[in-house]
Amino acid sequence: MSWNWSVIWEYLPRLLEGAWLTLELVGVSGILGILFAVPLAFIRASNITFLKALVYGYIFFFRGTPLLVQIFLIYYGASQFDWIKDSFLWPVLKEPYWCAIIAFTLNTSAYSAELLRGAIQSVPKGELEVADALGMSPLMKIRTVILPRAFGMVLPAYSNEFLLMLKSSALASTITLLDITGMARTIIARTYTPLEIFFAAGMMYLVIAAVLIGLFRLLELRVNRFKYISREGQ
Repeated sequence: MSWNWSVIWEYLPRLLEGAWLTLELVGVSGILGILFAVPLAFIRASNITFLKALVYGYIFFFRGTPLLVQIFLIYYGASQFDWIKDSFLWPVLKEPYWCAIIAFTLNTSAYSAELLRGAIQSVPKGELEVADALGMSPLMKIRTVILPRAFGMVLPAYSNEFLLMLKSSALASTITLLDITGMARTIIARTYTPLEIFFAAGMMYLVIAAVLIGLFRLLELRVNRFKYISREGQ
């Protein structure tokens, strides 16, 4: 059995198409996920028992069940209800692309909310007292003190969550989406070269992960620049 490099070069453009879809899925769901995670994290860190219980149930469900099951529940489950098929939601829920986006968003928002909740509760009380002494409104305190500090603390852990989401995005291929993994499986069905094509697909995931790690590192340096400056001055 010989290694066939030519099949990789021949189908590289198709794999790159799949890579673009993977980036789109991860990027869109990552942005939506963090937007949903912020209010969920503040509710989890609040003293409102009823809302805390609801959010805890949401987080517990999406962290405690496999992402594949969540994708199937949204993609296959929605079609089981006539009222959904007759509603304005159906044009969205009948599309595998949007079902994947919804599943990824809900899943990552649950993980991100817990990360942010821990960071919010770790903001030094002294900084909050200074904000109160300056007469900041609750909204201004959140925007200028709590969120910047929380994001600075949570970025290293959140980068790991983002990379896990990148690898989990391969599950989108189970609902007919031609992401990297889906495109690779389609090519393999035509060429019968699983080793070469999956190797190429794996290298694409590796390159994307390396770029994301670098971007998150730069973002961390940017967000925490004052902390690093203060360390250097000591």
